[in-house]
Amino acid sequence: MKPYAPCLLLPLASFASGVFANPGDDALKEYFELETTKIEAGFLAEVKNAADWSAKKDIYRKQLFHMLGLDPNRPRTDLKATITGKVEEEGFMVEKLHYQSSPGLYVTGNLYLPADRKPNQKFPAILYVCGHGRVKKDGISYGNKVHYHHHGSWFARHGYVCLTIDTIQLGEIEGLHHGIYSKNMWWWASRGYTPAGVEAWNGIRGIDYLQSRSEVDGERIGVTGRSGGGAYSWWVAALDERVKAAVPVAGITSMRNHVVDGCVEGHCDCMYQVNSQGWDFALISSLVAPRALLISNTDKDRIFPLDGVVEVHRKTKRVYDMLGASSKLGLQIAEGPHKDTQDLRVHAFSWFNRFLKNERPLIDKPAVKYFEPEELKVFDKLPENQITSTIHETFVPPIAPPAIPENKKVWATFRENTISGLKKNVFLAWPDKPHPVTVRKVIGMQSDDVAFSAYDFVSQEPWNLRLFVVHRKGLPRKDLDLVVLNVLDEKGWGEFAATYGKPFSKVLGELDELPAHDADAFASEKRMFKNQEWAMAYVAPRGIGLTAWSGDARKQNHIRRRFYLLGQTLDGMRVLDVIRSAEALRKVDGFAKTPLWMQAHGHMAANLLYASLFTPKVTRLDLHDLSASHMEGPAYLHVLRHLNLPQAVALAAERCRVVLYQPEGKYDPFPAKAVEALGLGSKAYSVRKPVRD
Repeated sequence: MKPYAPCLLLPLASFASGVFANPGDDALKEYFELETTKIEAGFLAEVKNAADWSAKKDIYRKQLFHMLGLDPNRPRTDLKATITGKVEEEGFMVEKLHYQSSPGLYVTGNLYLPADRKPNQKFPAILYVCGHGRVKKDGISYGNKVHYHHHGSWFARHGYVCLTIDTIQLGEIEGLHHGIYSKNMWWWASRGYTPAGVEAWNGIRGIDYLQSRSEVDGERIGVTGRSGGGAYSWWVAALDERVKAAVPVAGITSMRNHVVDGCVEGHCDCMYQVNSQGWDFALISSLVAPRALLISNTDKDRIFPLDGVVEVHRKTKRVYDMLGASSKLGLQIAEGPHKDTQDLRVHAFSWFNRFLKNERPLIDKPAVKYFEPEELKVFDKLPENQITSTIHETFVPPIAPPAIPENKKVWATFRENTISGLKKNVFLAWPDKPHPVTVRKVIGMQSDDVAFSAYDFVSQEPWNLRLFVVHRKGLPRKDLDLVVLNVLDEKGWGEFAATYGKPFSKVLGELDELPAHDADAFASEKRMFKNQEWAMAYVAPRGIGLTAWSGDARKQNHIRRRFYLLGQTLDGMRVLDVIRSAEALRKVDGFAKTPLWMQAHGHMAANLLYASLFTPKVTRLDLHDLSASHMEGPAYLHVLRHLNLPQAVALAAERCRVVLYQPEGKYDPFPAKAVEALGLGSKAYSVRKPVRD
């Protein structure tokens, strides 16, 4: 038996004008409020005192390493630090240099040194990490270190060594911060890659370099930067306890500002960890405790709003108070917009004097610029072996595919570890204790030989989804051979709606019989169900069909980024919707024990595939046009650090029959080889050409 379900769909424009304009907008707004509130409420829920913090902080730090695509034991290879030139000014000198934080990952920078240095004299040092300050002439990038060079100059003139380093975005070697932001490179999330991780690593290795210099007192190191540099200051200070004082400027605000208020739209990807643990941002700042931390911002900063900055400080203060270190936490709010103002600099300079030099002199000299961009350029010619411009391709490599299993025991270990990893790092945002699914019948229609019904259920608050069921009229459900659950994507939803025509426009009604003038709308279904002992069910996960939300392509991408900040992806939460839809179908009268088939197309087929790993008693999966890799989609946080789609197919084939419909009737060989090695039989898995286009 080969039931065919048309990839069903109805454009929203066909609905009554104004009634279904943006049906999911209110639900989406409520969802982001609920999820943000949950994260806020969970901040330090397990930490009541200093002992609790001491027991948890290393765990938190390890989680942060992972969410930045780093490993605490990432190899610290030879920096191969090279000085390419020097320039001098009154009271200080600058060395132009580069180092490799990992082989081929070049970091360009300028090292500012006091001119008046006694033999063997050691100075406190500052790592200055730059924000986004483009300096480019005639197609040549001079690096954002040039834009911010007045900071290094001030530090050197006042008794510090200061290393100012370029970022991968807008550096001399130009890399990318905007993969998810605007380039549709959502595979970054699946890899567990964020440019924040590269910037953090480059900063940590910058501290390695500072400690290698004879002029530097390695026990007196601070970090600062503004905007993007403010964010990187957080990462470096949170991860590396060699930092004794930190002044992140305009680099962090609350989760609520980003998700609910929409600040995410003003920030590129370098500002965020891959938040698979669902962290409140204040947990990052808390990891600096009990070291000296000054949170600095202006009061009219539109992308780091004042209320969120104050909230981050308030939460961070809880940890400093626990540790008896309140005097080492400060909050500075200066008047002004999102701008590198002199008022902000004065307080940062004072903070470092206080905690790195034990001095509190009056700051009477401003930070001024001395050099033209050409004077601070490191390379005459960019190195051919550099990988900085493409570091996103290799910084977090996907996990190597497992070997074809030697025996069932080896495979069982892989299965156990993989499912555990998915729960802990990929789908952790799913509710811990989801409420039981209950269904409410809202539609009952009949026409000639076809019965059509619909049931509402809540997948996750506030997502009320609708499950449609169609079968031959008069057929007792207990006698059905099977029921096929079709999980619809946008195209499938449109075709489904078009198939059912006018009756479908009454989906919010509660009708007992189909009006006579609409009877011909089910003509195709009469043919499909004639002499068949099975039913078809259809569901559209959140954001599709009756719960679709509005917005152009850019807006839709930023909506997806809001999910990302909450420790989710939209497709990852749609996997949950599929699991809950299967549960809802079992609650419909007559389907509790009916053999269950499920099918979907494209990215939704992948969502269905993963849902099947967490859904009991599935008989068969029909997966149409399944991607060969998560590099093509869909995106789930960190999934490629655990497995890829071919391995997921093999895991599913242990649980039920899996049939792939691929354009050429071909797919990655791994599932077939694994199924054969496990002795699952020829019917467990097969690949076919599509039944019809």
